[in-house]
Amino acid sequence: MSETVLVTYEPTPNPNSQKFLVNRKISDQNHEFKRADLNSTSPLARKLFGFPWVDAVFIGQDFVSVTKQDWVDWDALSDALASLIAEHIDDNQGVIVEAKPLAGAAAAPKGSTASHAADPSDSPDVQMIKRLLDTEIRPAVAMDGGDVMFHKYENKIVYLHMHGACNGCPSSTYTLKTGIATKLREFIPDIADVEAV
Repeated sequence: MSETVLVTYEPTPNPNSQKFLVNRKISDQNHEFKRADLNSTSPLARKLFGFPWVDAVFIGQDFVSVTKQDWVDWDALSDALASLIAEHIDDNQGVIVEAKPLAGAAAAPKGSTASHAADPSDSPDVQMIKRLLDTEIRPAVAMDGGDVMFHKYENKIVYLHMHGACNGCPSSTYTLKTGIATKLREFIPDIADVEAV
């Protein structure tokens, strides 16, 4: 007999995003879906987008972050969403359905984020930045229902993509400028700034 799916929720630093924690692994990698992704590879995201106030859905390994529009309040939504997510997972309706890649293609589904791939052409600084993101920074950011991915390192500035609850969060600038920049500068003092793409 399988364990009953339990979903709890907690606020994130982004007042428009709520993190729904699932008591089991639901995905091997992170996936982000925007309102425009109504035909996404996620039956769960498609179901959540059935609500007109849902702007974005971010699916992590054991959580779902939902970003809502301003005109609705979490007090009226959280319990119902937690129940809906639990029921969807418990009924095996699918969280992520991987599209079959074209012959010779190995690309991840649109909106997915995995660990940073090693690239032999990366400079030692870029290799260190990617390693720190994967081992130190991304696990901490996931606790707040989001993710960050490396974009580029140019002119001593690190450019990152913000996903999930981090995207559009009022405190994301603080997270970038103090938390992430401080951690990266411990290992690469030449970093002048960290910017969101």
